[in-house]
Amino acid sequence: MDKMEKFRALGLSDGILKALEKKGFEEPTPIQVSTIPLLIQGSKDIIGQAQTGTGKTAAFGLPILEKMEKHQKFVQAVIVAPTRELAIQVAEEMDSFKTDKKIVIATVYGGQAIDQQLRKLKQGVDIVVGTPGRIIDHLNRKSLDLSQVNYVVLDEADEMLNMGFREDIENILTHVNKERQMLLFSATMPSEILAIAKRYMGEYDLVQVKKQQLTTNLTDQIYFEVSRNDKFEALSRIIDLEEEFYGIIFCRTKVDVDEVTSKLQHRGYDVDALHGDVSQHQRERILKRFKTRKINILCATDVAARGLDINDLTHVINYSLPQDPESYVHRVGRTGRAGKEGTAITFVTPTEYRKLLYIQKVAKTDIRKEEVPDIKDIIDIKRNRIMDDLKDSISSGRYDAYRSMAQELLVDADPEDVLCAILKHHYKEELEAKNYNKINKVQLERQGKTRLFIALGKNDGMNVKKLIAFVQNEVNVPSNIISDIKVLENFSFVTLPFKEAELVLEAFKRKKRGKKSIVEKAVEKNNKK
Repeated sequence: MDKMEKFRALGLSDGILKALEKKGFEEPTPIQVSTIPLLIQGSKDIIGQAQTGTGKTAAFGLPILEKMEKHQKFVQAVIVAPTRELAIQVAEEMDSFKTDKKIVIATVYGGQAIDQQLRKLKQGVDIVVGTPGRIIDHLNRKSLDLSQVNYVVLDEADEMLNMGFREDIENILTHVNKERQMLLFSATMPSEILAIAKRYMGEYDLVQVKKQQLTTNLTDQIYFEVSRNDKFEALSRIIDLEEEFYGIIFCRTKVDVDEVTSKLQHRGYDVDALHGDVSQHQRERILKRFKTRKINILCATDVAARGLDINDLTHVINYSLPQDPESYVHRVGRTGRAGKEGTAITFVTPTEYRKLLYIQKVAKTDIRKEEVPDIKDIIDIKRNRIMDDLKDSISSGRYDAYRSMAQELLVDADPEDVLCAILKHHYKEELEAKNYNKINKVQLERQGKTRLFIALGKNDGMNVKKLIAFVQNEVNVPSNIISDIKVLENFSFVTLPFKEAELVLEAFKRKKRGKKSIVEKAVEKNNKK
């Protein structure tokens, strides 16, 4: 069967299918199977409940691109995302799905020069992907007109609400075409989401995807504590430790991917890079070389690696911690397939321990700590490997072509000296310890207790019992470890053991009151003499 047949059955055209095939897609995800036909064939609004990493962007992006006939002089679709990272990610992925329709996609987000965005919008774009604040900024400037949009997408709507964007979202929805088709994607369905749906959406289809199994039992998960400057040295040691390393190294940005790839190539590893700037032709060539093991290492961003169907990886290396637990699961699930155990290794810097704890909690997985391999151990393993190869060669090979050279060398030299010279000549570079740099040990803080500030108090209806329940609603910590609770008029304080406090801080990171998080580390005031 044609490997694109399952995508074709969803109603996608040959142009889109060709783009998917070039990206390495082989099978649609559940959210894509449920959503794409509804969008292509119908006009009802859609609410999709699915977590990050389930293929949501393709679920709404493919049919939107499919139904756009050509480049227009007005904005045909607007996609609202909670963060600049997600906005860039969505835009890059949709751009990679484009066919020959000349559709123009623009991103608008805070932190990027607005003049650059103004020029792009003035030239005429078909799809705008942006964060709520910057979209409103352009609406106020009259540089963005949404009165003719056919599609409005709210991506990760629950996260936008958690970050305090409800008013901004409602403001944007008052500017859009009344006849548009609206798509709302959210991992959870709190009452606020349903209230927005009731007020701004017409009749809608509800698509729900069951949560994916978050980890595979066939993946051995390890983390190493390293400083940022020592990551590359640790990576080199891990690769050298394995006899047949075949894996993907995940970096957060395109710049990191290029830097790590360049350093690995300089050291002689067979590696190539995959990110948003790689052309379709290059991508196809790189993937073919990787699948046929012409290269054994692929360095990639999360976006570039989406949809890859590559089995039998021995390793996934998280050179950078992923943005969220779902992305971690999506990465490590690439190992341990076809009944073979794989290894997922994560580098954690001293400032990232809180994030590691949060990933472990949400993914319901155990990531054990190990020490970075010692230089002496790696040299010993390489030496033993060389000895095994030579012994196999001695017992099975024929050497007539080299016999006269051997006899000539042995005329005036000791046989042991001859053998030592040959080994040094051939294996010097591989067995020299100076090829490796020192790795400094780092210590992640794990002990003690942390005092937390909570921006809710008696005026918000809080008391001790309600405050404990408020914390436990987000993080399942025992009430008996929440101590020294003080509920004041406008805010409160609690104390937790370090590990649990880090989990609470990570869980509340995006829940805002104004511009600040609802839960933060309490600031210690120094007494002034």
